[in-house]
Amino acid sequence: MSMLVLLALFCLVVGIAAGFLAGLFGIGGGMIMVAALAFALPFVGVPEAHVMHMALATSLACIVLTAMASTRAHAQRGSVMWPAVAWLAPGLLLGGWLGATLAGRAPDAWLRIGFAIYCFVTAATMAAARKTPAKEGQGAAHGPLLSVAALPVGALSALVGIGGGSMLVPLLVWRGHAAVRAVGTSAACGLPVAFASALGYVVAARHTDAALPLGSIGYVHLPAAALLALGSTTATRHGAALAHRLAHHHLNRAFAALLLLMGTAMVISMLR
Repeated sequence: MSMLVLLALFCLVVGIAAGFLAGLFGIGGGMIMVAALAFALPFVGVPEAHVMHMALATSLACIVLTAMASTRAHAQRGSVMWPAVAWLAPGLLLGGWLGATLAGRAPDAWLRIGFAIYCFVTAATMAAARKTPAKEGQGAAHGPLLSVAALPVGALSALVGIGGGSMLVPLLVWRGHAAVRAVGTSAACGLPVAFASALGYVVAARHTDAALPLGSIGYVHLPAAALLALGSTTATRHGAALAHRLAHHHLNRAFAALLLLMGTAMVISMLR
């Protein structure tokens, strides 16, 4: 079996897992896709110095489609707070573009270290979150705080290849919203940040003279992104359905466990 066929099957399986997690946690599946792509892309000729750049960019390109499917699933259940999305979107767009531009010039090793640190810090934050949900309406779903927070969230999302859910969910929970509504809202916010970030990585690749694989547009590996999206968009509704059946504290703990797993995987890849 050729390496390209193996990559195709690998991306489909990873996409299904990522889509399920996108629906369950509102994260766009970005973390699991970045870790998987960082492992697989060297086998299809991606230069070592640009493996993480392509993993991040390809993950974000896929999240554009995954976020659309996840948002639809959550919106049908009434868990998307659209006023919050409207306040967050402009900052997410600008932050995503700026973060991708910065990441395009950063060394591969720095991106790996940043990804791992981010996973561990966010896992600790979610594990320490309140165990009982606040009464609905205790926190505002709009306002200057969300607008100010959107810019760094977008930038950091681009730097670690995610849709921003692992930052937006804790922020919205901290403001007093139930975890399931925070998840639905963050899923909707994944679309603007992923679009701006992926576009930023396409433009950033103009500054490199490395030979990137056939089928790539900038740092985005289109075949891998398409296959990941094919798998992920079929599984988001199942994750969203499970999110509405889990208790609040169970959702937080599962979210933290996922982050620890992704951070550990990246540390292992650096040691190898």
